[in-house]
Amino acid sequence: MEVSENKVVTFHYTLKDKETGEVLDSSKQYGQPLTFLVGKGEIISGLEERMKGMKEGETKTIEVPASEAYGEKDPNLVQKAPREYFQGVQLEKGMPLQAQTPEGQIINMVVLDFDDQSVTVDLNHPLAGKDLVFDVEVVSVREATPEERLHGHAHGPEGHSH
Repeated sequence: MEVSENKVVTFHYTLKDKETGEVLDSSKQYGQPLTFLVGKGEIISGLEERMKGMKEGETKTIEVPASEAYGEKDPNLVQKAPREYFQGVQLEKGMPLQAQTPEGQIINMVVLDFDDQSVTVDLNHPLAGKDLVFDVEVVSVREATPEERLHGHAHGPEGHSH
């Protein structure tokens, strides 16, 4: 069986920054592969599209340009905030921070620069603007259950509900 619409795919991956070759993430570090339902946007579109047609046991190195991964960097998402917003935080350049909106939404940012008055932060996704390379190994491919199709996501490698 091959990777196609309405199939549940379980795969291992190692994600690298194409430019530096640095390993950014790997399913192996969690000790278990990732499972997703094809066609539901559970993984980045550029990777999903390029996995179509792969079969169980197949391995492949897949390059995904930034535009089909986490998008290009948006200069409007680099912003200055008053220093008093960061009271009690030991600031460092390159440091990741989380903030919460009044609605409770978590915002991730990276500190680019700061002085006594203000802090410059980047709200882009950390992988925005990066071309990515995935080493992929397809562990299994199976038909989605009617329940999974209804819910729009995989219920794990065997397909039983939570």
